[in-house]
This record gives sequence, structure tokens and C-alpha cells, in this order.
Amino acid sequence: MMEVAGPWTEVFEASELTEPSETLLGSSTLTLAPLVAESPSVRRSQPITITLNRSRGVASFSSSVPSIPNPFPELCTPSKSPVLISSLPTPTTNKHLIKVYGEDSHSRSVWVSRAATARDVCHLLVQTAHCSDQENWALLELHPTLGLERCLEDHEVVLDVQATWSLKGDTRLVFCKNYAKYEFFRKPVLFFPESMISDSADVSKGMTSSELIQNLLQSGACPEIQGFLQVKESSRKAWKKVYFFLRRSGLYCSTKGSSKEPRHLQYVADLDDLNVYTVVNSRKLYGAPTDFTFCIKPSRNPVRAQDLKILCAESEQTRTCWTSAFRLFKYGKQLQCNYQLSKSAPRSLEGNKLSDGKSRSEASLVAMDFTGNAGGRVIQNPTEAQSAEREEGQAWRRREALRCSLPNLNSGARPSSVHQSQPWFHGGVSRKEAQRLIEKQGLVDGMFLIRESQQHAQCFVLSLCYKLKTKHYLVIPCEEGGRKYFTMDDGLTLFIDLLQLVEFHQINKGILPVCLKHPCVCVAL
Repeated sequence: MMEVAGPWTEVFEASELTEPSETLLGSSTLTLAPLVAESPSVRRSQPITITLNRSRGVASFSSSVPSIPNPFPELCTPSKSPVLISSLPTPTTNKHLIKVYGEDSHSRSVWVSRAATARDVCHLLVQTAHCSDQENWALLELHPTLGLERCLEDHEVVLDVQATWSLKGDTRLVFCKNYAKYEFFRKPVLFFPESMISDSADVSKGMTSSELIQNLLQSGACPEIQGFLQVKESSRKAWKKVYFFLRRSGLYCSTKGSSKEPRHLQYVADLDDLNVYTVVNSRKLYGAPTDFTFCIKPSRNPVRAQDLKILCAESEQTRTCWTSAFRLFKYGKQLQCNYQLSKSAPRSLEGNKLSDGKSRSEASLVAMDFTGNAGGRVIQNPTEAQSAEREEGQAWRRREALRCSLPNLNSGARPSSVHQSQPWFHGGVSRKEAQRLIEKQGLVDGMFLIRESQQHAQCFVLSLCYKLKTKHYLVIPCEEGGRKYFTMDDGLTLFIDLLQLVEFHQINKGILPVCLKHPCVCVAL
């Protein structure tokens, strides 16, 4: 051991001093220690241990300071997160956060359980968004880039559906109305025309086509569908017309015209492992020959363009028939159960208001005659009922015209802009956009909206769905007696504003093929 004098003592420890050049560099250690005069030996510095008395002292000091109450306890969380404590689920519950969009592009995040179905999420959104009714709501799976839309079935687990999405995609859930989800149970003949029913179906019992379809739907089955569809070839942009068959065992196509022989049938897809989507803007995105396009894809794989089987129909009725048949063959009796549950959904008291109370079934409205002394009678004769309807409409027009001509009622009492606050008014949307909105919420009889005309100044258009088609009626402003009115029948029936026009046609058909039932509304979350 060697010691060097100075303000510090350098101590070198070596195992051997015979080879100082190698030993000092290889195995020696250097330690600095202060010189202590009264101590003959050198002591090395040791770490200082902090006793517990110090921490107790700090604790006692802090406890002596009076505590200041927190004025915003709801903004403080254990993890210093900006999320409110009230919005977080309890640690004991298995909750998941999902984001749902409204039709105004605004979103709302809600906590749901792992097994929450689309029906459960809709009921939750109805309560949180303070919707006026609980009927006909749906979750829409939307793929904006690919132009795909699909209405989730009520029994589908939402988190399982989201698990198939691509993490880099723009897929979203949209909360909206859908009146046509189970419409094929109410009007099966309209959705399944006889020309598309396969002649291999069982008609040996002497049943008509409508009776056969009704019996199949009530048992949770579906008739076999057949017909021509145009399919896009994967290698080229061309479309080819192919004859398809939809059966319980799967989707088939014929390699020779419309032949049904087994040697000419080619297997296309398994119904249990696919989802069917409606294609929006198919002409621009895929070069489709018509606008009535839909596609099928494997349900367990992420949505990719190369996995899509795009099919194009000749009409909306044909497309609706195919998509409805796909749903029935895949889910069967489950759809029948969903339909029964939807009919037993509770209705709120607000459902009797304008937006929903007027959309009740026409069967609940009967023609009455109060001209006699018996207190009124129900008109059973259909011809007499129609005559009474016309007379009531004309009497209503005379009463309204008399009320509006009173001297103490100025033109500003009910301004013509009252329609702008109504849910069925959609401003200056185009004809094509109006048709898309109606199709999105369901092609059912009586679905309607009113928009500004793009071709005629100061005019409006009533867009109405009837028999799976959207019809458009021009609403023209006119003047009579110095006052402004609106009419759809060349002045025969006058309305002081669009709200009065809608209220009248929710009870009377007038020149329309069906009464106004379901307003096409824009849901905001």
C-alpha cells in the first residue's frame, strides 16, 4: 500500500508490486479520502442513512397547516387526467368506449359493456341525446372511402363488428333512423316480386306466390331468389351480366345463360361468412352502369377493395330484394325475433307530437259522419268515405282562408319561414341528395322531406317515397286577395305556409299517392 501526502489521501491497493506498470493499470483502485490528523488509519466515506424521524417531522409540519378546500373537485382525478371522474366507468365494471356519429358529422362517445348489441347502443343514445321516441333507430356501419353502408342488425355485438375494422381506415358508426329495416315483414310481396322467386320453390300445395312468401317469412325462411345482375370483373373495368341464384346453401352463378343445371352452376360465396353492403356513389367510385349497386364481402376480414364482390341491379326494387334475401338467409328466425322486439319497444309520451303522432297507421283513422242526430256514424262505404274526405278538405280550406282574411291578423303572425325550424325541411339539398337521404332512412311509403327547388326560384319540392321509389312534387307560391299562399294542385288547395301543407297531407292524401307519414330527419348528437 502506498500513501501520497496532500489535502487528500490517494490510496493505491495492488496485489503485487513486482510489475508496477501493469498492476497499477489493471487491478488497482483509486479512493479519495480526507486526511484526519487524530486518526492514524484512513477511513472511507460511507453513505448516510436518513432516519424515519425526519419524515415524521415533515408530516407533522404539513398536518399543522390548515387544509384548503378544493373548489373544483370534479376536475381532479388520481391520474391528473383531463377526463372527468364522472365520465369514467367504475373499476369493477368491464366497459369500453365507442364513438358514434350523428348525421350532422358530430360525434358522441359512450361507455358500453363488452356484450352490448346494436339495440342496446341505440337505446342508450336515445336517452343521452333526448330523442322524442325509441322506434326505428339503427346503427349504420359507414365506410366513406369505399362508399359502403350497412345497417347493423339489432342483435349484433358492436365491439365484434369494430374488431373487423382496419385501424388505419375511416370506418365509423352513424346513429340514424331506419324505417325499412323490417318492412319486408309488413309488405313481403313488394320486396319479393314473383318474377324473382325461383320456380324450384315449393308451390305444389296450391298456394299463391304471396301466400308462399308470407308463410316463409313467418317461419324465418326466405324464398330462393334468381335473376340477372351485373358483376364487375376483377381484372378489367368492364361489367358482365351474369345470372345468379341465392339459396340457403349459398350464392351461385350460372356459367351458361340462365341454366340451373348443376354442371352449369358455380359456387360464389357462403352466406354465413359474408355481409351485404349498399354502395353509395357507385358510378363515380366503381364505374357502375346504374345507381342500384350493392356488394358482399367476408364478415371476419377487414374491408379491402380487393375483397369486395360488387354487384349491380337494374332497379331499386331488385336491389332491395337481393339485400333483404341475403339478410333472411343468413339470420333466419333471428330477424323475426328482432322484428317482434322492435314492435314491443316502449313509446314515449312525446311520440304523440307532430313528428311521430302523425305517422301512425292509416288503419287507425276512420271516416265519420256527424250530420245526423245520432251523434255520428262510421262511414263503411269506401266511395262515400272518399267523398267525405274531399268535402272535409274543401271545408278546411274555406275555414283557413276565412281565418287568414280577418283584418286583425297580419301577414307576420305566421311567417312563411316557419318551415325552416321543422325537422323535415332540408334547405337547398339537390334532388340526388334528397333521394339518398330517403334511401338511407328507409324506402317506406310515406317517407318525405321538403327542400328548396334548384330550378324554380321561390319554389319548394316535396320528395316522397312510394313503392320503393322517390317522387318529387313542386310546391308553387301564388297570391290570392293580396296574400301569399302555397299550392301543389294549381291553386285548388291553398296553404298559408309549408307547415300547414304538411299537416294537411299527414291526414289527407290530396294529389299524393299516400299520406305523409315519416319525416326524413337529420339526427344530431
